[in-house]
Amino acid sequence: MARKAAGKLVDRLSARFVEAEKAPGLYGDGANLYLKVDDGGGKSWIMRWEAGGKVRKLGLGPLHTVSLAEARTKAEDARKLILDGIDPRQARREAINAAAVTEAKTMTFDQCADAYIEAHKAGWKNDKHAAQWAATLETYASPYFGKLPVAAVDTGLVMRVLSPIWAKKNETAHRVRGRIESILSWAKVHGYRSGENPALWKGHLDQLLPARKKVHKVEHHAALPYDEIPAFMSELRGRDGVAALALEFAILTATRTSETLNAIYSEIDLKTKIWSIPAPRMKGDREHRIPLSDRAIAILEDMKVDKKSDYIFPGARRGRPLSNMSMLTVLRRMKRGDLTSHGFRSTFRTWTAERTNFQREICEAALAHVIGDKTEEAYQRGDLLDKRRRLMTAWATFCDTTAKATGDNVIGLRP
Repeated sequence: MARKAAGKLVDRLSARFVEAEKAPGLYGDGANLYLKVDDGGGKSWIMRWEAGGKVRKLGLGPLHTVSLAEARTKAEDARKLILDGIDPRQARREAINAAAVTEAKTMTFDQCADAYIEAHKAGWKNDKHAAQWAATLETYASPYFGKLPVAAVDTGLVMRVLSPIWAKKNETAHRVRGRIESILSWAKVHGYRSGENPALWKGHLDQLLPARKKVHKVEHHAALPYDEIPAFMSELRGRDGVAALALEFAILTATRTSETLNAIYSEIDLKTKIWSIPAPRMKGDREHRIPLSDRAIAILEDMKVDKKSDYIFPGARRGRPLSNMSMLTVLRRMKRGDLTSHGFRSTFRTWTAERTNFQREICEAALAHVIGDKTEEAYQRGDLLDKRRRLMTAWATFCDTTAKATGDNVIGLRP
């Protein structure tokens, strides 16, 4: 029931009317409070008052969230501000800004790290990459400032993370520094911190830590000398199991471990003898076509006889490929724990340089390496497939050689 306040009729609307009214328009409750019904049937509360000869409006929220009683309370609070000469709209903006400042002060580094990973993981190749980000940050950064407000992270804290591992684990330290820098930049863009990035390398941390090349020793994958390949391949072919075939296939195609293990039948064209690895599965994020030798084709045909999965080299778990450790296990059983599956790419590349006359560009293309600089790459858009086919055939022939190779046996094929 409506009542009078200061000579004016207020509380004109009833809850029943508010719920039932459908006609578009403004319905006054008194004391500057109105129910607004839209053409589409939506309902909301607004304040209307005059200041400086102009009508001012302030939204108080939709009916499905703000009840009649709550709208009246909000309107009363707004009227008190107006009485004190304060624009309730400006007061609301200041309150929102204050809340944002408070949130920024309480947003921790760990929370920012989680938000950064969530925002970027869709652009990363796989879930493993996101997991590596989370794991390295949790191990090295979080113990020092993970629970602190991200705005509090300074150079001293970053150095506490990096100093103990910069010389001992430089590759890891380099990645951690870059990830901290990215997260702090993300936090600054979102208004959670200000000022220079304390994890920046050039012109900042490079003044406090030695250059990577002075402390970082590149550890190459252990590689088999190419003149031992024929004997090794002969022994490998004498072993049973999917993992042994996968390792032989990886050697014959000079591919990375993951590229072979995740190979599926739909990537293979037996008619043209070409294996096309899609860009998302390649380190360089570009499609790589591999001409297959007769022995590589024979392995594929053997695997297809007892096909159990879309994966060419299926693992023990249904619908999954062999594990990353499968090839290393084969090497250990052959008492060659000194080798890695990736190292055979180095064996292949050394063989091409020392035992063949194939041009460098063809050999690098066989390994899916970028050829030359960006200008050269722009003009060299082909993948040299026909020339690489002769190279991979020569490699397969060499791997199948039973006689011991000598320095005089140079393959003089012209590309």
